[in-house]
Amino acid sequence: MSQKLTIIFDLDGTLVETAPDLISAHNHVMSKYGFDSKKSEDIKKLVGKGANSLITRSVWGQAQDNFRKIDDQALKKEMVSEFLDYYTKNICVDSKIVNGAENFLKWCKQNNISLGVCTNKQDYLSVDLLKKLKINHFFEYIAGSNTFDYCKPDPRHLTNVIEIMQGDIKKSIMIGDSETDAETAKSAGVPFILLENGYTEKKTSEIHHDHLIKDFVGIEEIINKYLNHTY
Repeated sequence: MSQKLTIIFDLDGTLVETAPDLISAHNHVMSKYGFDSKKSEDIKKLVGKGANSLITRSVWGQAQDNFRKIDDQALKKEMVSEFLDYYTKNICVDSKIVNGAENFLKWCKQNNISLGVCTNKQDYLSVDLLKKLKINHFFEYIAGSNTFDYCKPDPRHLTNVIEIMQGDIKKSIMIGDSETDAETAKSAGVPFILLENGYTEKKTSEIHHDHLIKDFVGIEEIINKYLNHTY
């Protein structure tokens, strides 16, 4: 049977609510190095560009005036390493699948829709998380921040995944929660479905999207329009 459609998902804040475990790892590092912890909403704004950016921007944001170490690359590397070590060991303590996502994944498979992941989370962490949540088997390909020599918002991160999956750019959709995902999809010429209240600093109204969803409940109606070419 020929492939009808390819859907590529972001991971953090899209398929999985990873904020609780990311916050735990972040605050562990901040406490160890003498900085203030942050709340969930603060961390969500910093997640999309990976651990290095998360740590750097978090520390810089609270200590612009007195953090002598912000330019200390050795220390930054040490802090990122500590974050990744802690997070790797505690990656799926409180993280959970976004409402309706697992049922949607099952529906996609029943309808011969190919599924992949394109995330700025490191690939080994992405695979491990999806395995622990027991949804990794739905995906034909999982690309993380270190899978290629580039990552989102570079559109090649997305287009390479589609090509590897032997999909058609003209028959592909991306689902994400941030301006990083939106910019990637737009640059690649791929329709974009945006989840509200994502892991981003921007308001929903400021992010390009073709469709807006609260969660995955009822998203089949949107996808059917692409399957039936009625969009």
